[in-house]
Amino acid sequence: MKRLPARFFRSANGVEPVKDWLKTLDREDCRIIGSDIKDIEFSFPIGLPLCRSLSGYKDLWEVRSKITRGKIARVIFYISNGEMILLNGFVKKSQKTPKKEIDLAVKRQQEHKRNERQS
Repeated sequence: MKRLPARFFRSANGVEPVKDWLKTLDREDCRIIGSDIKDIEFSFPIGLPLCRSLSGYKDLWEVRSKITRGKIARVIFYISNGEMILLNGFVKKSQKTPKKEIDLAVKRQQEHKRNERQS
């Protein structure tokens, strides 16, 4: 089975927003999300309940993590050159994934694609 390595999206000014977000979480929540990402790295396409494509958004996927205190976390990613690019992470507060979180992931995906073409 081929590995799909995870990489943090890095903005033009060197910021890695998903990595920074993970650092704000409790140690156990961070461990759970990291373990879920690792499972996807070694088993993609793994499917529900851990991973699914975002309907209506070409090439966007989400890591679906159940973290402590009954909370749900999501990490949105896309696949580029055989790598899983982690675009956005957040703790869900409603049933539906907020559009602003998806829009932010799309914006970062576009920036990542532009940066890839320039390098």
